[in-house]
Amino acid sequence: MDFLAGCIGGAAGVLVGHPFDTVKVRLQVQNVDKPLYRGTYHCFQSIVRQESMFGLYKGIASPMMGLTFINAIVFGVQGNAMHYLGHDTPMNQFLAGAAAGTIQCVICCPMELAKTRMQMQGTGEKKSKRKLYKNSLDCLARIYKREGLSGVNRGMVTTLIRETPGFGVYFLAYDVLTRSIGCEPDDHYMIPKLLFAGGMSGIASWLSTYPVDVIKSRLQADGVGGVYQYTSIADCVRQSVRREGLRVFTRGLTSTLLRAFPVNAATFATVTLVLLYARGVEEGPKDCELGPPNTAHHTQLPQQTQASSL
Repeated sequence: MDFLAGCIGGAAGVLVGHPFDTVKVRLQVQNVDKPLYRGTYHCFQSIVRQESMFGLYKGIASPMMGLTFINAIVFGVQGNAMHYLGHDTPMNQFLAGAAAGTIQCVICCPMELAKTRMQMQGTGEKKSKRKLYKNSLDCLARIYKREGLSGVNRGMVTTLIRETPGFGVYFLAYDVLTRSIGCEPDDHYMIPKLLFAGGMSGIASWLSTYPVDVIKSRLQADGVGGVYQYTSIADCVRQSVRREGLRVFTRGLTSTLLRAFPVNAATFATVTLVLLYARGVEEGPKDCELGPPNTAHHTQLPQQTQASSL
């Protein structure tokens, strides 16, 4: 049931947040010498004007397929890890979340590579004159044919660096918040509390690892058309800081935080409510936290995009 709840929560999160993710990626990887966008609002406005509303949903097939499974893995692994650890403590929530974040990178990295390439395709064009990729699967197939398995997993190290602590912070923040505000199943304000805790957990997770996400996006967008600008993670960091200063690590942060709250609010609330419904309120958790079913305090509900999806 943890896996099913994660699937439903993941789909809800993608539908709510993909337009913000498109804006984030465009801002992160645009050429600083010839910037197309002045900021978050201008980027939104430009994409809609030049590419129509559908431009905001470019590449959605990849996360819709991938994040559904990713959330199923994350919530399933996190739930089972909490069962294994036995005690529902904030530290165990962090460790279980970190374990879940690490394992889901196997799917997350190729998915985000395809998503990033699709989001960058046809920038500024209402109808792309020449499409390099037909869809997300075609994108991955072409990359694999040209670069092999290493090409499909481009950005894996930065994905691991982002997802492992990011998911740990994600579950830890949700645990701390739900312990603080409480949300009993018969509480009239349970759903608003779930939404608030989930949204704030997403924001905390992104703030903890955002600089790594900027580098990951640049590495995964690099090489379109066969031209590579960066030779390694260190080279990407070095070139980015030299040309743009430390502010480079906050590029696209506004749209990311605007996206993080509704996406994670929808994901966490959906997962928690699905689990409450499936298990029955009488036998369900005493509050809305994610924790093992037989602990002394409450029941484990599992969990996030980078999240990676956080």
